[in-house]
Amino acid sequence: MRILLVEDHPQLAESVAQALRAGGWTVDLLGDGIAADLALSTEDYALAILDVGLPRLDGFQVLARLRERGKTLPVLMLTARSDVTDRVHGLNLGADDYLAKPFELSELEARVKALLRRSVAAGERQQSCGPLVYDLDARRFSLDRQPLSLTSREQAVLEALITRPGRVMSKDQLAAQVFGLDEDASADAIEIYVHRLRKKLEGRAVRIVTFRGLGYLLESMDA
Repeated sequence: MRILLVEDHPQLAESVAQALRAGGWTVDLLGDGIAADLALSTEDYALAILDVGLPRLDGFQVLARLRERGKTLPVLMLTARSDVTDRVHGLNLGADDYLAKPFELSELEARVKALLRRSVAAGERQQSCGPLVYDLDARRFSLDRQPLSLTSREQAVLEALITRPGRVMSKDQLAAQVFGLDEDASADAIEIYVHRLRKKLEGRAVRIVTFRGLGYLLESMDA
């Protein structure tokens, strides 16, 4: 899953980004509201983390523009302000959660997981496709009740497929979930990851189906 983190304090931003990446998420890190607004209007994210006190456009303005475009993307606001009025204002604009600075990285990760779980599976803790099961809390896959070993890229591809049941994902859509803004996103590289995943799913009652010209679909063979 791909997360947008918008924080203008370099040290805090890098610490949060490193923690999220260590948890297996793809993270785009930006430092001002104009860049955030552009990214949110052109890129595909599972979650946005917005600092309130951003330059050029503040976090409230970025959030308001996002909601005006009809986007239901979960948003976690970060703020150094203790004023309840500010929190109420953010929630009324459409923020899904608030976290006051300073905070523990473990709490931020827990809130991120909760928001993603609610948005992906209506509060469910697991997604499954035949014998393939994805634990949204632990962010781990199991196949026939055995842990499935995956690289971070393979995980990102399989995560995108299983959390969008019945939906064909194009190479470009999958690449958007695997690669960040500062990486060389290659749709052709997706073929390599899909090939590797097929090898790991081989002989089991779940497969990745190719729809030529459209993309890929995760399918249970027991259905």
